Amino acid sequence: MRRRYFLILLGGAVAGAPFAAGADQPAKLFRIGILANLPMTAGEGAVLWGAFIQGLRDLGYVEGRNITIDWRVSEGRYERLPDLAAELVALGVDVIVVPGSEGVLAAEHATRTIPIVMADHPDPVGAGLVASLPRPGGNITGLSLLYPEIAGKQLQLLKEIVPEVSRVAVLYNPTNQANGRMLEAAQAAAQSAAIKLQSLEARAPDDFEKAFAAMTREGAGAVLVLRDGMLLLHRQRLLDLATKSRLPAMYGAKEEVVGGGLVAYGPSSRDSFRHAATYVDKILKGAKPADLPIEQPTKFELVINLKTAKALGIAIPQSILASADEVIE
Repeated sequence: MRRRYFLILLGGAVAGAPFAAGADQPAKLFRIGILANLPMTAGEGAVLWGAFIQGLRDLGYVEGRNITIDWRVSEGRYERLPDLAAELVALGVDVIVVPGSEGVLAAEHATRTIPIVMADHPDPVGAGLVASLPRPGGNITGLSLLYPEIAGKQLQLLKEIVPEVSRVAVLYNPTNQANGRMLEAAQAAAQSAAIKLQSLEARAPDDFEKAFAAMTREGAGAVLVLRDGMLLLHRQRLLDLATKSRLPAMYGAKEEVVGGGLVAYGPSSRDSFRHAATYVDKILKGAKPADLPIEQPTKFELVINLKTAKALGIAIPQSILASADEVIE
């Protein structure tokens, strides 16, 4: 199904916007394919893809003038990604932009010739998608967000916020390959922190209540929700269940804390998506993905919701508050 959310995201402003100063006008109308997990009309999907489109705009790209954008959205259903990727290839797009691990894998299986720009892959080298970060080779390049390593830091922060915690539940989507590597990193970090992990699978929203019931039954003192498109799409249900279970919860995205979660730590996905536009620009101007180094995050965000902490009876240490990038009161 063809989806065009470009004008919705930017309120129609982009179509009439001038080119950025000094930007080169491409001689042809380029076709950009986007293979997304999250819908673009609301929530985090709107925030992230809005950042990407703003990045294109800053570089002088305007839909209908020098680019067209073809959207394919899985709505958090990973099994749809291969067919959606094949549709973009059949359209003959000049470049495919895709977030996450499963989407990149689907795009890679669909084409070995059309350039693929990763918006935020957690571990492209570990997944065997590229030869190395400095010289990826093949047709894939973009941004890597180092999610496996972040899981250890998230557990460390949880322990500092709730010092008495000895058992942490980890909610993850087993159909997301990156979640498996993140879980391994969390298990390694838990051993050194004397924390016992309770790993719980959630393949679909119907699994959420069962998972939280298991957390309560086994006496988990906190929960770490691993970053995943399906979990993000249904984050409000997870937030409500964490509140109902009175469990301090760690997330990977600011938006989850804005919505009522306790704490989030991770790289800025908004920056990553905006920066992905520079890769598209270079490729449309003739650069080869094989020669474009994959970049890693330089900015990490720690966001804390004091209202949620108060409701849970948690006093956030001053050292944590002082290092937070944003505190929601």
